[in-house]
Amino acid sequence: MRESYADGDFNPTGSPPTSDHSRSSVGDPTLDHVKVIVAEDEIPILLRRSARYVLVKRGFVVLLLLLAVSVNALFTISFSKVFKVAPTVAMSVGVGFGITLAWVSAPGVRQVTGRIDRAFFRGAYDARMILQDLAQKVRSISSKEELASLLEQHLTMALHPGSLAIYLKSGGDTLEAGDKVPPPLRKLSTELAGIAELTIRGEPWEIKPAASLLPLVTALARLHPECLVPALGRSGELMGLLVLGPRLSEEPYSNEDKLLLGSVASQAGMTLESISLAERMAERMDADRRAAQEMEIAREVQRKLLPQECPRLETFEYSGTCIQARAVGGDYYDFVDFGSGHVGFVLADIAGKGISGALLMANLQASLGGQYALAQQDLARLLSAVNHLFYKNTESNHYATMFFGLYDDATRKLRYANCGHNPPLLLHRVGAAERLQATATVLGAFEDWECSIAEVQLAPGDILAIYTDGITEASNAAAEEFGEERLFELLQANRNLAPAQLLEKVLAGVQQFSPGDQGDDLTLIVGRAH
Repeated sequence: MRESYADGDFNPTGSPPTSDHSRSSVGDPTLDHVKVIVAEDEIPILLRRSARYVLVKRGFVVLLLLLAVSVNALFTISFSKVFKVAPTVAMSVGVGFGITLAWVSAPGVRQVTGRIDRAFFRGAYDARMILQDLAQKVRSISSKEELASLLEQHLTMALHPGSLAIYLKSGGDTLEAGDKVPPPLRKLSTELAGIAELTIRGEPWEIKPAASLLPLVTALARLHPECLVPALGRSGELMGLLVLGPRLSEEPYSNEDKLLLGSVASQAGMTLESISLAERMAERMDADRRAAQEMEIAREVQRKLLPQECPRLETFEYSGTCIQARAVGGDYYDFVDFGSGHVGFVLADIAGKGISGALLMANLQASLGGQYALAQQDLARLLSAVNHLFYKNTESNHYATMFFGLYDDATRKLRYANCGHNPPLLLHRVGAAERLQATATVLGAFEDWECSIAEVQLAPGDILAIYTDGITEASNAAAEEFGEERLFELLQANRNLAPAQLLEKVLAGVQQFSPGDQGDDLTLIVGRAH
């Protein structure tokens, strides 16, 4: 018959945790003792080293020897009589026959011996075979749940511990056990005093009173631990912990048991490390996939923030584009229709790339959009308000360069402010080219900010090119920049082309000069006065 467990006792294997002998699970006299009567169906487990086992094993050996001697003697006598040879010759032949008989019968003897061991079930034979099989199977496991199930099944069959808990690393500094472990004990911090010593030890440890490990053992007291086996990865990191309770046979874990447990734990640790790496890779791939989807959405949103059409002017034809170096970028251009033949040309370059640059660009665009009503009446006041908002809403190291030009279709005059931006090029049909120099410093860097407005007159055939530094600073393999001079020459050589064609010609020239990965956004507005 079985004795029932006390409240809170732990027994995942379905068998009593200890024998009727009182046993402390941690070597601490303050801990509760567990008493239980071994059931009749577990008695065969204890018989291997009993008198019956010894009698059967030795009886088989004696019987085998008597049979061998009898057969050898009978062969020698029969050989001597049949061939009528001298006794010494017959004995020599008998010895040879005996050796041959022993060699031929050896496999059968080993098989019978193995069956005797398995019949009594307490032999190291079964534990060794089960644990060796486990060490092989562990290598092909692909999930933590499957690994925990396999370890529990094989360790229970091989060693018959009264209790068994399998902790696997779940992330960070936490080891986690399955549902069969009481809820308060399912998570174990690797920072717990004693785990570091166990990890450094790196091999099974049969619990004895030890001050350095006492906090760990005390924390596991309800599991009745008798042997702790760390599972380490290739780098020595703790990937899991096997907590085995007292054996049902009342015998301690032998050196061979611990050797096999260490081998199993080593394979399990490396498997857990591979599983964790695969999980992190899967999570990274999933995160990258989601990020790519979100980036594509951001790219589409930013693309729609750029002008979708050009307000029509009678005396000025123009075209613009932005080729981003990444999915999203910090360059921005816009065509603003103020009505009555007035169009604003805005081109800005944010100090930043990627997501941060795109967010700042959106911030600047929103600031501009809220102030556009001031453009015709007071462009300097508009830009001052934009600077104030940009300075207030961004970090001190964030700023933007910007060119804002307001074209009057009736007079062909361009009033503009250049806020620290690359000087646009104005190629007059007659006369020298002109650079529209800065009229203010960058936006967003200073709270106290002033801006002046300049004006230029366009004549029929004049070419205006507004660009960002991604155009002029594009470099080749020799680290030579494309430069303003090459841009001027390219515009001058193709000035008879329509603005859209001229724009494409410039971009093709830059990309041919600087092949490969694009280092910065390429943003350009090209216009021609009729």
